[in-house]
Amino acid sequence: MTQRMKHFVVFLILFHLPIAYAQQVADTTFNPTLKNPAYAFEQGPVVYIDEGHHNFHTKDGRYRAFANLLQRDGYRVKAHRGAFTAKSLTNYKLLVISNALHAENRTNWTNPTHSAFSPAEIMHVANWVKQGGSLFLIADHMPMGGAAADLAKAFDFQFTNGFAFDSVRREPTVFSHDRGNLKANLITRGQTTEESVSEVVSFTGQAFKSPPEAEEIIGFNARFINLLPDTAWAFRPHTKQHNLKGWSQGAYRTFGRGKIVVFGEAAMFTTQLAGPDRIPVGMNSPMAPQNYQLLLNIIHYLDGILEE
Repeated sequence: MTQRMKHFVVFLILFHLPIAYAQQVADTTFNPTLKNPAYAFEQGPVVYIDEGHHNFHTKDGRYRAFANLLQRDGYRVKAHRGAFTAKSLTNYKLLVISNALHAENRTNWTNPTHSAFSPAEIMHVANWVKQGGSLFLIADHMPMGGAAADLAKAFDFQFTNGFAFDSVRREPTVFSHDRGNLKANLITRGQTTEESVSEVVSFTGQAFKSPPEAEEIIGFNARFINLLPDTAWAFRPHTKQHNLKGWSQGAYRTFGRGKIVVFGEAAMFTTQLAGPDRIPVGMNSPMAPQNYQLLLNIIHYLDGILEE
């Protein structure tokens, strides 16, 4: 490991470890203006948020602002509890799975990381999408990336159970058209110029490889690295790493008659007040004024409102 890399690992230990385990409080004041909601109040389709797999993010928990934003856009938001079966997914149109975990990793963020989903559940979800369902799959850094890897593989996305970091800057990652790491596509363009997204911010997360059929939303260049620790946030000189040039943190594709959007970072769609200084993290961050519009555009794509 180079001297520069050693310094970077020390930075990660000193700056990220306390934040990772500090209490995260929801910012309930976040209330962006929606000039043209997709639907009248409670007249849109139901968006189900998974709560059946020890999820770190739930409808009334860390994804409360996520759910509130969609409700203000006219969607009805409900929780999905229990295992995924063909019957439980019947009549679903939109499903969000965020940071699912296996029971053994719910509080133990040390390898081995087990799949949050059984082989039968993965088959049922994949078949549901093939038949026309729309899935928003979000899996953060270790152990969430590993917990969702088998499910992602069913859609030809390759997750790693690691942490994606900028090896140069000590800040949340800015993805923008100007920097060339936020791609111009259907989701970032939106329906109108007012819905166009030119810059978003992520807060750590993981990286993944996308299949050729996928359209990238946000991606990494050569200055980003993937760290693969045995324990979450425990970065040591011997921690495995590799370069992330060409890897993604957000992408989408069609799958059979359905659609899937995949993101390797969950905090960017939250509104948190982190640490003793209550630092805004997520859609409420002053650094990330367009994150909420990206979320709306993703849901509109999955809903069929956004079409080529």
